[in-house]
Amino acid sequence: MAANPQIALSGLARALIQQNRISEADAVACTTEPKDKTNGFVLEAAKRGLLSEQEIACFAAETFGYPLMDIAALDPATILSDAIDRKLVGKHHVLPIGKRGNRLTVALADPTNLRALDEIRFQSGLSVDAIVVEASKLETVIEKRAESTKDTLEALTGDEFDMDMLEQEAPGDTASADDAQAEVDDAPVVRFIQKVLIDAINEGASDIHFEPYEKYYRIRVRTDGTLREIAQPPLVLREKIAARIKVISRLDISEKRVPQDGRMKLVLSKNKAIDFRVSTLPTLHGEKIVMRILDPSSAMLGVDALGYDPDQKAALLEAVERPYGMILVTGPTGSGKTVSLYTCLNLLNKGDSNISTAEDPAEINLPGINQVNVNEKAGLNFATALRAFLRQDPDIIMVGEIRDYETAEISIKAAQTGHLVFSTLHTNDAPTTLERLRNMGVAAFNIASSVILITAQRLARRLCTCKQPLDIPHDALIEAGFSEADLDGSWQPYGPVGCERCKGSGYKGRVGIYQVMPISEEIQRIIMNNGNSMDIAAQAELEGVSDLRQSGLRKVKSGMTSLTEVLATTNE
Repeated sequence: MAANPQIALSGLARALIQQNRISEADAVACTTEPKDKTNGFVLEAAKRGLLSEQEIACFAAETFGYPLMDIAALDPATILSDAIDRKLVGKHHVLPIGKRGNRLTVALADPTNLRALDEIRFQSGLSVDAIVVEASKLETVIEKRAESTKDTLEALTGDEFDMDMLEQEAPGDTASADDAQAEVDDAPVVRFIQKVLIDAINEGASDIHFEPYEKYYRIRVRTDGTLREIAQPPLVLREKIAARIKVISRLDISEKRVPQDGRMKLVLSKNKAIDFRVSTLPTLHGEKIVMRILDPSSAMLGVDALGYDPDQKAALLEAVERPYGMILVTGPTGSGKTVSLYTCLNLLNKGDSNISTAEDPAEINLPGINQVNVNEKAGLNFATALRAFLRQDPDIIMVGEIRDYETAEISIKAAQTGHLVFSTLHTNDAPTTLERLRNMGVAAFNIASSVILITAQRLARRLCTCKQPLDIPHDALIEAGFSEADLDGSWQPYGPVGCERCKGSGYKGRVGIYQVMPISEEIQRIIMNNGNSMDIAAQAELEGVSDLRQSGLRKVKSGMTSLTEVLATTNE
């Protein structure tokens, strides 16, 4: 009996009719009755008692030559829901359950659904192998996976966040209706990202890392210089999280092959907003995103909050108040150089000075200061920006970093011609900074006549209030750098313990360790005589300049940090 041409029966239904396992009328009824057109035929046939789901699954596997599997016995952790788009999973009621090489294994109830297999093959770019499963069990697993993702997001986010808090750094084009609908659909992802950002800010984090891997996705924050995992959202969300961050950072969401850099802003209140510097990096399993938290209030803390010793603070303030000359800040990446520079600039930002900065990029937005982002591709490098500054009647200039001879030469000439110049170099300590400038090709006379002070710095973790006294052997203290006079019994070393406030680390916040070296006449004479960094360091010690280790040991004596932390931070 021929099938009704008006009804589009599936290949599975036609095979059942041909094998006299079901009548055409029943097949038509089971096809037209259910709202779900994908697995509806199988579910309706089982509901009507015509055949059980198990019988239909066994028939389909045997007739069309596909493996049969009980999906309920499958470990949920092995299900690759992220291998294909969620829309395809919902549209065709299929589930990717394994991947090997360029072959993707897909579970489905009707193996004759060739359209589903073709769309999966096109979307994933992989060869597709089908496995037959029972329809209701497949539906249960799909629902559990969707519910698990929803519950995870709701548990992580809650409903207390305002979706308008996230703003683009620059105004963009009007969103289309499709974009608006996508924003509504992704509201849980938006709230989740907001919660991550707000929690990181409240925790005092400096960076947030979104990291995709083959079998999981993790988010870590760097607090007090140490990375700590805070969440593992479902792997299926990695693309949506990356896309959302790229949208609000004004990045190209379609470009996933090359790194991108952008900025975004989180508005906390009418008077409080936090900027984020965003960097994306293509990895094997998706885009890794790092967000640098840029809090302008960190430049408003003042010199006292940075951790300078009284003599170091006095030397720094004396140099900052000079009308011209060069002040250099050195140290590795993440040692707080930018905050130190902006603290000094904030002291000078009084309305009667023209202050200009060239940075790569500008990290802290400070009103009253003319900030320029260098752009190597456009030909705007540090040297070009400096030349432009000198034509703008500057009083104070800040150069983000001296990287080459040209930048060093222009900076020094600016310092010699009545300008106060701030900049940074990547050197280990203050004496080697002068030698580094000379190795760049700067004449010894120009160095001696322009540089007025060099600050080398590190950041050590500050002990939490849960700290406890430690009994450190006398020999260990001497080996660390303490003198016999220091060990007079008037102070007690402390170590970390761990509590809820510091999340078990024993440390909360960081404190600066500094070597502040004014350029005296004797050090200028050593420079002019081509003395090396060892000669300069010896003279600085005679003049009472403490090196980084000595400054750190003073922090240990005061109970601010631990000896272990100082030894690790000032490892020489």
